[in-house]
Amino acid sequence: MTESTATTRPEDRISIFHRLIYGSGAFANNLLAGSIGAMMVVLNIGLGMDPVLVGLLGGLPRFFDAITDPIVGYISDRTRTKWGRRRPFIFFGAIAAAISFAMLWQFPAGQSEMFYFWYFLIGSFIFFLAYTLFATPWVALGYELTPDYDQRNLLMGTQNFIAQMAYFIPPWLVLWAQNDMFDNMVQGTAVIAWVLAGLVAFFGILPAIFLRERMAEVAAKELDETKDQRLGIIGNVWDFMKGFGTALSFVPFLKLCAATFLVFNGFIMIAAFQFYVVAYYIFAGDLEAGAAHNGAVDSLRILFSFVAVAAVAWFATRIGKRKMFGIAIGLAALGYGLKWFLYNPEAPWLLYFAAPLMAFGLGGLFTLMPSMVADVVDMDEVRSHQRREGMFASIFWWVVKLGQGMATAMGGFLLASTGFDQALGGDQAESTLFWLRVWDVTIPVVFYLVAIWLVTTLDISREKAAEVRKILEARRGTTAAADSTSNN
Repeated sequence: MTESTATTRPEDRISIFHRLIYGSGAFANNLLAGSIGAMMVVLNIGLGMDPVLVGLLGGLPRFFDAITDPIVGYISDRTRTKWGRRRPFIFFGAIAAAISFAMLWQFPAGQSEMFYFWYFLIGSFIFFLAYTLFATPWVALGYELTPDYDQRNLLMGTQNFIAQMAYFIPPWLVLWAQNDMFDNMVQGTAVIAWVLAGLVAFFGILPAIFLRERMAEVAAKELDETKDQRLGIIGNVWDFMKGFGTALSFVPFLKLCAATFLVFNGFIMIAAFQFYVVAYYIFAGDLEAGAAHNGAVDSLRILFSFVAVAAVAWFATRIGKRKMFGIAIGLAALGYGLKWFLYNPEAPWLLYFAAPLMAFGLGGLFTLMPSMVADVVDMDEVRSHQRREGMFASIFWWVVKLGQGMATAMGGFLLASTGFDQALGGDQAESTLFWLRVWDVTIPVVFYLVAIWLVTTLDISREKAAEVRKILEARRGTTAAADSTSNN
């Protein structure tokens, strides 16, 4: 069925300025997420840390992060200030996340492996708490900026388009850290971290300054009607646990979480493997050449992500979100599968052909998933009589980050299972190079195909969204898209 955006009400439209401002938060969010993963290579190669310990450092903080996400979401939903429920968290959280990220990479020289392990582990706990204070309310804000089915696609497409710009940076961080202006990779990483922190702080605070919250007054009214505000500590804990369980038991939402877990964490689990394959299989241990080529391939993938995001957002309004998800993630799975045949030491350039297809993975995921979660939040309001964007945003990312912690830790064990030994340089065993390629290809392909199946079973459509909106507006009236003239 062909669908059109022509039926969008004028009051539901979001200006390009406000879409861009919301997207600036996505730039900060993705810059943090992409950089911390890319820069962890310095722990193994720069500091000589055991890959298993590196995997634990990537995974353990994610479990802590997964615990704090729902708590911050719950607090944000119930916060009342003259600036709204989300904006104070976004403003101060962006600044705190930027500073703690920079401090994470300031390794004192001449310390032991376990000193660096504990330094990074404790620092990661602090960083991820600050990151959550920014990211969870920012995601929740996006769910409420417009009630329109198609405008949500447009908003999320715009923010994801901007978010892809942030991904141009991480693939080059390892190469930049090895620049001759630095004594070593560790020092280079320390300096680069402060530059990244400045970008995060600047772009992260913009949504808090320029956007307004559409549903703050509605949420406060619904909360007053359904909850006793004098719950006390025990009552609030019980209310939080009850809301957490109710959200997780909502099957459409659970399927979206599972599909996102599979796509995103299928990518995360083997995120570093391409670098190892390129550096040690294609370039026989030449780290500088490997980093340059890997950066070029990833940059090409990110460049094509702009095309992917625009195409996904446009076609989703015409063929529906579910069908578009299947097409986008299917193309990405094909791209990952082709890498098996394109890894060639005699022709490194062949790997470029996989990049455009792989771009549809995260490009399609983070355009369509936030839009579908916003639809699910409306469905939840029908049954719960509450606006709980913060809770759903936090649980959505709680599931993702819980899996991400497992995936990152598992990635370290998978790397160790290949028999990789950093001390061998370019003389890695043939079996090591074989298993590096096996994991790099098969994990995302299998995960992506299962995710496609999950989404095909969902009842999310234009007709369903219109039905839900009709029920809600009959109950509480209409709410226009948020803009700078709003009162909250």
